Amino acid sequence: MADKKADLAGPGIGDYEELEKILPQDYSPLLNPRETQEAITAVKGYIEENLSRQLNLIRVEVPLIVDVESGVNDYLDRDGSRAPIGFHISNDYDKHPVDAQVVQAATKWKRVALKQFGMKAGEGLYTDMRAVRKDYFLDHDHSAYVDQWDWELVITEEQRSLDYMKEVVRKIWRVLKGAEIYIQDLFPQLKTDKYPDLPDELTFLHAEDILDRYPDMPRKQRETAIVQEYPAVFIIGIGWTLKDGYPHEMRAADYDDWVTETASEDGRPMHGLNGDILVWNPITKRRHELTSMGIRVNADTLKKQLEMTGQLDFLKLPYHQAIINNEIPLCIGGGIGQSRTYMLLLKKAHLGECSVTVWPKVLRDMCKKKNIHVLQ
Repeated sequence: MADKKADLAGPGIGDYEELEKILPQDYSPLLNPRETQEAITAVKGYIEENLSRQLNLIRVEVPLIVDVESGVNDYLDRDGSRAPIGFHISNDYDKHPVDAQVVQAATKWKRVALKQFGMKAGEGLYTDMRAVRKDYFLDHDHSAYVDQWDWELVITEEQRSLDYMKEVVRKIWRVLKGAEIYIQDLFPQLKTDKYPDLPDELTFLHAEDILDRYPDMPRKQRETAIVQEYPAVFIIGIGWTLKDGYPHEMRAADYDDWVTETASEDGRPMHGLNGDILVWNPITKRRHELTSMGIRVNADTLKKQLEMTGQLDFLKLPYHQAIINNEIPLCIGGGIGQSRTYMLLLKKAHLGECSVTVWPKVLRDMCKKKNIHVLQ
């Protein structure tokens, strides 16, 4: 069980010797660096236009830094293992200082922004979010620099259901699948028998069902195993403690609702109104996460989840008070990894072929030997 516990937080491979085995031995990129940049621009435009159309979203500006006292920064995990970068702005010789943090994700900020921009039920927003997550292990699909399409949509109380969440997930999948078809029309070399296309439909599975299939595997191994059977899945219920005594992943307690009781299609009791889209990556031959999303907590489920995680002190923060007092809308939202999506659709072996950030020398050297052109 020690491996299961270690696998809950802190994404990434965690070992460069292991990473060297995962990176392909016979890699030859289908697009050169210039073509890759042209393709990224095309995919970005397609996804933003069609995501907006499918979910009725408008694009809004998003912060890179936030005030610590606001409580809107994202801690990603409930155990505090991935802490944000903080700094002091002395401002006016420390007469009017601000303690700030670099954003890790805009999850909470977006919910406040729904009110700021006067969004009604059925209306929402998306952002071209940039963040820094300093506590990631830097491997082939995790970097310290994060780029996401963060989106949020106002919903009604009646829409806080598993069926509605699945409806939204299917719309997002339609956009991602459409982007694959679109970019292969522009760059026909991307359509190859060597790498299969994404399936037309997603398979919905609860985290509990996946545990039942692979009871002795840690989480990331379970995910890799399941996407070999179903090449595109939406895993429901991430954060609730499963029957082995561990949650599927340590999802934070103050944005996604993972405590609400639901039922499986055959009537078994389950929990959670959130989840992740994962696909099979035929290049790295393992799990590939594209998006994390969910129906957000309301006043009742926020209190329950904070109590379960021992974080009731968060309730004094302005963001949490706004939820308790019903001052910000009920909503559903998530983040779609931009470079993760480009990496998959453009058949790349490494995130660094699609985004520019910092990588350790050991990783740069490893990629060079394997014909992987990491941008710098």
